[in-house]
Amino acid sequence: MNEKTLRVLEYHKIIEKLAGFAQSDSGRELVLQLKPVSDRMTIEQWQEETSEAESILAVEGSGFLSSFPNIRQHIRKAIIGSVLSPKELLQIAQVLSLISSVKIRMNEHKAKAELKWIPSMVAAMQTQRVLLDSIRRCIETEDTLYDHASPELANIRRQINRANERVRERLNSYLHSPQMLKFLQEPIITMRNGRYVLPVKQEYRSQMPGIVHDQSSSGATLFIEPMSVVEANNEIRQLMIKEADEVERILADLTAQVGAAGEEILSAFEILIRLDFIFAKGAFSISIRGVRPSIADTPSLYIKNGRHPLIDPNVVVPITLELGRRFTTLVITGPNTGGKTVTLKTTGLFVLMAQAGLHLPADYGTALGVFNNVYADIGDEQSIEQSLSTFSSHMSNIVQILRNVNPYDLVLFDELGAGTDPTEGAALAMSILDHLHNRNIRTMATTHYSELKVYAIKREGVENASVEFDVETLRPTYRLLIGVPGKSNAFEISRRLGLDESLIDGAREYLSQENVRFEDIMGDIERNRIAAEQERQQSKAYLAEIEAIKEKHEKELMEFEQQKAKLLNKAREEARKLIQNARAEADEIIKELQKLARETEEKERNRAIEEARKKLKNTFERLEGDARHKTALSPRMPLRNLQLGQTVYLASLDQKGQVLSMPDEEGNLLVQVGIMKVNANISDLRQAEEDTAVSVKSGRKITPRTTSVSSELDLRGMNSEEAMAETDIYLDNAFLAGLNEVTIIHGKGTGILRNSIHQLLKKHPHVKSYRLGKFGEGETGVTVVEIK
Repeated sequence: MNEKTLRVLEYHKIIEKLAGFAQSDSGRELVLQLKPVSDRMTIEQWQEETSEAESILAVEGSGFLSSFPNIRQHIRKAIIGSVLSPKELLQIAQVLSLISSVKIRMNEHKAKAELKWIPSMVAAMQTQRVLLDSIRRCIETEDTLYDHASPELANIRRQINRANERVRERLNSYLHSPQMLKFLQEPIITMRNGRYVLPVKQEYRSQMPGIVHDQSSSGATLFIEPMSVVEANNEIRQLMIKEADEVERILADLTAQVGAAGEEILSAFEILIRLDFIFAKGAFSISIRGVRPSIADTPSLYIKNGRHPLIDPNVVVPITLELGRRFTTLVITGPNTGGKTVTLKTTGLFVLMAQAGLHLPADYGTALGVFNNVYADIGDEQSIEQSLSTFSSHMSNIVQILRNVNPYDLVLFDELGAGTDPTEGAALAMSILDHLHNRNIRTMATTHYSELKVYAIKREGVENASVEFDVETLRPTYRLLIGVPGKSNAFEISRRLGLDESLIDGAREYLSQENVRFEDIMGDIERNRIAAEQERQQSKAYLAEIEAIKEKHEKELMEFEQQKAKLLNKAREEARKLIQNARAEADEIIKELQKLARETEEKERNRAIEEARKKLKNTFERLEGDARHKTALSPRMPLRNLQLGQTVYLASLDQKGQVLSMPDEEGNLLVQVGIMKVNANISDLRQAEEDTAVSVKSGRKITPRTTSVSSELDLRGMNSEEAMAETDIYLDNAFLAGLNEVTIIHGKGTGILRNSIHQLLKKHPHVKSYRLGKFGEGETGVTVVEIK
């Protein structure tokens, strides 16, 4: 990219602002080396990296990457075998710790799957966890090591502390001696040359045998090491030499570890610097409210509400322009200080920033193609040393541009053809624009020449643009208007400033009829444009008002619907409560009716049971008389190995039944005969003729009648009396069938039926335990029973 263009468009100021967001000196160095490129794939990658960094910072905050030192030289020293200092090792540990932190935060980042470049860079860094722990365990500060850095160091330092204590104890004895105190200048212990000494008055030198290590500036005080502590001080010095040797050994060991992993650390460090550079771009994008521009397939540009990044964002006026799609040359006209030069600089700077991977302070939809070079002739390039006029200087620059430019370049001219005779200057300007236009080179030029406005109107592929100027306030609005040629407004401005009307009329007479007519047409166009703009703004205001009314009505309709829904819900709730109350009353009535019915039924049932008992008693008495006779006619085998559930023959009843309980001391037991349970004596029992099956699992004998017993009993719809009777029979059959666990379904309801069943289960002889159903079993609507 052309270096002169970078300077003219103030690209270096953008880079300086960008460098301020880097966390390290190494990152700042990388930022300052950033230059635009013209390779599309590289630009796309750089732009994507900036977008990824911006998205991470938006979620994680600025603390994702913190400052870090440059450790390149430390690593190189370790690789060649030089021993690193504690400070250098701590700086290496700081970098390794940051690498570990970045990897952890990247792994935890919620949108990691949506990113491409940064996660792969982070994954490529090695953490060196063992080395980091070793440095942290040994190094305390930039100058000292921990006592526990090694057992030997801890032992040496303990010895030094004990030796110091002994020396201080001996010297303290001098301080506590009244005789010795008069020899001392002050009752203190101090150090000179790393040895403990006492401040002794000069006149008592002979009274204090020892070694003089120093004296005061006046000579009145001598710092003497008493002979009694010389040996102890010597011991301390020897121990300190040992300590230094051990510290050196530990540092050398840590340095060797750093050297062994040196290449991996350097590789991770370079990636960390690159990440610092990328996150600086992301932070800069956030600061300018930047967007990622689309990269067009052709050398063209469309800037939507672009804001110059070096102008105060509170005062900058956004511009919208295009070039290279419908037209390749744009001629911008308008008064001085109207914003023409800012428009050129914004356009050129946006191209440089985009091709350096930076986001642009514009709106979404901004798209720029890739340009090989940007050439700019902007500002006064007059050179006193080379004796070049303004025109000559500009023309020299233009000559160089025309020699080097190609169809994939962007050319920016400020005041093309200015600084010489207007007629010749305009002719030269049109010739230069024609040359570039014929070569299909994207060109933008600012001018005051009316001839160039006409040229842009006539020439296909060339478009006019102007910067708006408010004649009423004599101030530019800095708005760029594409397709509208600018008007110089010299006469209008002069009139507003108070120039006599006759002088203005005289000036008009010097204009050619073509110029007058052209200026009048431009004036009409400008007035029509302003009127159209006012109408557009008014229409926009009406539309906004209509939208506000629509929004208000929609809000009122929503509130009405919400109120309607609330009223309907309230009515439904009241109706539900009425139904509930009616159901409750109906339930009470039904319960009363059922109670009455049960009382009536119970009386009838008791009467029927009593009659059945009498009839059964008569039958038993009748059958007892025939029992012996029948037994004699049909001899039965005596019982063998009586078991629960065994099918037996009751001689007195001439019936078969199943044993429900083992005989007691008197031989009495309970037998199930059909639907009845009969008390019998073992002497009345005989071996049944049919074979019986024995349950392998329980050892119970199972008759054909009991093998088809279901593992579930449904009592829903029964009253308590019916349910208890049915349950009693069912448990007997389940016991005889060899079932280990059954489920009784009684429903949830009011709980009356469930409580009745539980009362029966508590005292039933075949029940081992019972519980309510779990989730998925029916919960409180069923009871699971374990059979003995």
